[in-house]
Amino acid sequence: MRDFIYHGSDGCQLQATALGQGPGVVLLHGGGPDRYSLLPLARLLADDFSVVLPDVRGYGRSVCTDPDRHHWAQYADDVEALLHHLGWNRVVVGGTGLGGTITLRAAAAFPDGIRAAVVISMEDIEDDAAKEVESAMLDAFATRVKEYGIDAAWEPILPMLAPVIGALVRDAIPRSCPASIAAACAIGRDRAFTQVTDLASITVPTLVIAGADARHPAALAAEAARILPHGDLADICLPADLETATDLAEALEPTIRDFLIKHH
Repeated sequence: MRDFIYHGSDGCQLQATALGQGPGVVLLHGGGPDRYSLLPLARLLADDFSVVLPDVRGYGRSVCTDPDRHHWAQYADDVEALLHHLGWNRVVVGGTGLGGTITLRAAAAFPDGIRAAVVISMEDIEDDAAKEVESAMLDAFATRVKEYGIDAAWEPILPMLAPVIGALVRDAIPRSCPASIAAACAIGRDRAFTQVTDLASITVPTLVIAGADARHPAALAAEAARILPHGDLADICLPADLETATDLAEALEPTIRDFLIKHH
């Protein structure tokens, strides 16, 4: 296992961890946790694949304190910058929650560089009213981070989340920069997709694994798998009773491994 630094298209310094050997796979974490949330899954896959876990811009050690540099096009560009740094082409990219949305944006923007995609616990694609609510919630979260710190900002939210998400968020807090986490909340003002039919432009094979809560609705995952030209809805969904990153890895690894083998 090795940690390394690469740079986004805007020069921002970003960090990642690599392990394993074989065909390349990039896995992007969700909003709140950092790359170490996916380390147990990477270890299970590392016997057959080279797995790279970046800290998404704003999270963990990929510090970016400028809100104007947090938008979906930049996040997709960061994926391309990572692949360029590694010298990789035609690899599988996947992610959980936020990381899954970045995966979809990257697959839409760079179909020649991405062989296939994995979207785990797909984020909701909100209508205009719901998007305004989300943006206001993230602005309030950023304010709490600035005034009281990351722990205090998460305190009213964690009880509403699945146990595994709460555990992953708590684990990542000591490795996080408050100013960077606050800046990352600016993503709430941007839209990754305006409607689910936008996904029809993504032509790479895409495995969709449904989530288990209102923020990651199973019905949307099923609809997205139908709309994606080469979409495949997994037989499993993200179990609601998971508690640790290891639980998450063990639940997902067989399905993801089968998909990776099929598309490498």
